[in-house]
Amino acid sequence: MSDFDKNLNKQTNKLSGKLGSKVQKVITLYHPRTLREKGLLWASGLLLITYLFITTVLSFWWDIKPDMFDVDRNALETSQDTQSKMVTGYTTTATIIRVAETMLDKPGGYLSNDVTLPGVWMDNMPNWEFGVLVQVRDIVRSLRNDMTRSQSQSVEDKDLANAEPQFNFQNNSWILPATETEYRTAIEALNSFLERLSQSKHQDTQFFARADNLRDWLAIVEKRLGSLSQRLSASIGKTRINTDLAGDSVATRSTSTDDEVVVKTPWLEIDDVFNEARGTTWALIHFFKAIETDFSAVLTKKNAHPSVRQIIRELEASQEAVWSPMVLNGGGFGIVANYSLVMANYISRANAAVIDLRNLLEQG
Repeated sequence: MSDFDKNLNKQTNKLSGKLGSKVQKVITLYHPRTLREKGLLWASGLLLITYLFITTVLSFWWDIKPDMFDVDRNALETSQDTQSKMVTGYTTTATIIRVAETMLDKPGGYLSNDVTLPGVWMDNMPNWEFGVLVQVRDIVRSLRNDMTRSQSQSVEDKDLANAEPQFNFQNNSWILPATETEYRTAIEALNSFLERLSQSKHQDTQFFARADNLRDWLAIVEKRLGSLSQRLSASIGKTRINTDLAGDSVATRSTSTDDEVVVKTPWLEIDDVFNEARGTTWALIHFFKAIETDFSAVLTKKNAHPSVRQIIRELEASQEAVWSPMVLNGGGFGIVANYSLVMANYISRANAAVIDLRNLLEQG
């Protein structure tokens, strides 16, 4: 036998030996006795892997933001379901209810107070919920204090007096009581108000679509958007001239501050602010559309419908799809995009339009 054949046989036997050894290990691994001995450990590992896989899939599904809805169609469907009459203020109230219900009933439910996976490790959707919640709180407060009262000495509506504090309950209470329970109680109060509003026999239940009422709500929106714009713009950090006392020569402050201050949103909070802004603008889009319906006569008199539509258009631009798996935070003119600055641009333009609208409504 040649040397070549001897080497070939030697390598073949060696390979067969290794293969046989591996086969023997596999047989031993799956032997009934081995499975019985290690079954609990293997079952636990398999269960853990399956649980993590399911929660990961759920986290991606629950992180999808709800679609926008048609406020006029929603009001019409609500009136048909409850056999009620469409009156001034009906669209705005029905929209508030739908927005609040969407916050609670979207896929995954309300996540801000979750203590189990995957909700406990998610932060994008809870911040989105907080942005929506703040706007619901603001407009319900305006509804209670301004839009449903003819003058400062008039009696507030009993259902709205119950709804406002319920919505102001802490947003992350898991139990005793759960946050969802308090907010659903507030929604029930709004539904009760809406039912009485649509019935002519309840003459003490009113919605006053006046320019001053609308201005008061716009003033709140203006401050909210201004704050968000500053926090978004501070994603890359900037030095700002201190203008806290500008415009008043005798104004004072409680503590002294520098003439120039450095404003920067912490790196770990950038995506939180971004998603809060997305929730804020999502809610405001619906509220402005409802306001355009209920305050139509006031807006027509001021020729302000284009201003409202411009606000809605700027807010809608902030809802475009985010294609990156994370919120990018590049430099202002760097090679990487900065999502926070883009969002700040849309919000600043919307805020400027809100200021113009409020000034227009103040004119005689």
